[in-house]
Amino acid sequence: MADANARVRKRDRLKARAKRYVDLPLKLRTADLPRRAASAVVMLAITGAAVWQGGEVLRGFIALVALACFVEFLRLIRRATRRPAARVAGAIGGAAYIGTAAWGLASFQPYHIVGVLGVVIFTDTCAYFAGRSIGGPKIAPRISPAKTWAGLFGGALLAGLVGITVELADIGPAAVPGFTWVSIAGALFGGLLIAVIAQSGDFFESWMKRRAGVKDSGRLIPGHGGLFDRLDGFVAVFFVLFVIATATTLLG
Repeated sequence: MADANARVRKRDRLKARAKRYVDLPLKLRTADLPRRAASAVVMLAITGAAVWQGGEVLRGFIALVALACFVEFLRLIRRATRRPAARVAGAIGGAAYIGTAAWGLASFQPYHIVGVLGVVIFTDTCAYFAGRSIGGPKIAPRISPAKTWAGLFGGALLAGLVGITVELADIGPAAVPGFTWVSIAGALFGGLLIAVIAQSGDFFESWMKRRAGVKDSGRLIPGHGGLFDRLDGFVAVFFVLFVIATATTLLG
């Protein structure tokens, strides 16, 4: 009996390992692209209008989106555990995490917001295409089966190139004419860092969904699931950037 169970477990491990390297046709892997693209265009239009208005409109928009993300976060916590203490701790942690990111987002200048959003969007897009077209080994198949190393490196590469492009083009009111190799290296590092943080936020939300036993955090956005599904990387990036900015200010 023990030998039979051992053979079954070995066969299951071999199947799981084989699935990591078996790629579906590109047409199937990108079948949801039109719906995802349409949803992304609508979200970008709404966000762009809020950023353009600025002031109270932008802050109100950020607060509304943060509240929607927090509601979905609570849904995941509720499904992930039945222990009251764990739910309370998760709710407090989620409020601190999402609230800090929203506060940081509201405190940044509009052109900084657009710059960071652009890097994260380009990272996510390139990671999607690289991961779906190239395939290959998964980063953490138990947490996020769709995430591959090819997608991570592709997204990070494009993020770094976007950072360099912004530096060379001197985009934004805070831009300084001219550039040096040091500034280019800094722009490259900044883009890569944002890409890694965004991917980390994506993995964190994927881990939560695994614990909760759900595919999406919600059903608000066609092709994307919930708001938290689409903004997990943004939340992580603005959370870390605000913490870094606050620490720099206090230490400086």
